[in-house]
Amino acid sequence: MLVTLAIVVAAAVLAPVISPQNPYDNAVVDFFDSNLPPGSKSGDGAITYWLGTDALGRDMLSAILYGLRTSLLISGTAAALAFFLGALAGLSSAFFRGKTEAIIMRAVDIKLGFPTILVAMIIMAVFGPGVVNLVFALVFAQWPYYARTARSAALVEMGKEYMDATKCLELPIWRVLLVHLLPNSIPPLVVVFTLQLAHAAAIEASLSFLGLGVSIEQPSLGLLISNGSKEILSGHEWQLLFPGIALVILIFTINVVGDRLRLLLNPKEVD
Repeated sequence: MLVTLAIVVAAAVLAPVISPQNPYDNAVVDFFDSNLPPGSKSGDGAITYWLGTDALGRDMLSAILYGLRTSLLISGTAAALAFFLGALAGLSSAFFRGKTEAIIMRAVDIKLGFPTILVAMIIMAVFGPGVVNLVFALVFAQWPYYARTARSAALVEMGKEYMDATKCLELPIWRVLLVHLLPNSIPPLVVVFTLQLAHAAAIEASLSFLGLGVSIEQPSLGLLISNGSKEILSGHEWQLLFPGIALVILIFTINVVGDRLRLLLNPKEVD
């Protein structure tokens, strides 16, 4: 499954290179090639649409590759930022304890009391669609998961001898947190990262499907699925089927890799 994920990521990263066309360049998209079934050739015979075309004449294979690129870019950036902020908050609460811990963990509890998708929808409804706003919404919705995990791991590490040594040496707080405490708390955070990456991709697609994600001129699997759902009753089911399969493969492979990482990093755990 790791190989499958690597292939998906490589295809997304290399989308501008390997795609038969740029589906978002009006100069190369021919409207007369709209709604062609899979395996059809373009009007000039230069391109074979292996997955067909959509209502605007865009090659579905190219659109899916560009959509994967956008989904991975947004979800990866959001997961990385949420990882950093959440880990810092969790480590700080475990290190300082007292009022700092109480404030941070109460904020975590309040956020976890609301569904992630609901929080993201509210933020996007207030600030409007766009990549930057979508990343911000995902970070705000997901950082508490990292904070809770980081705090739990850090509390275990705080009881070890090397942490007592850092206090005796009077090392700077930033060095204790980032150089000593964070690296030893990484394993469970890596597992959370992979799972939240898949979750972020699903939320991004859901928001784009609802018109609250990326703007309509940008590639997105959610937008492709939304457009395809409008065409399914017209007999153009491939416009919904193929983007849906691509999203399922992306989320499924990330989840399976994350589950394998969980078992590798915690071999004593038994399913």
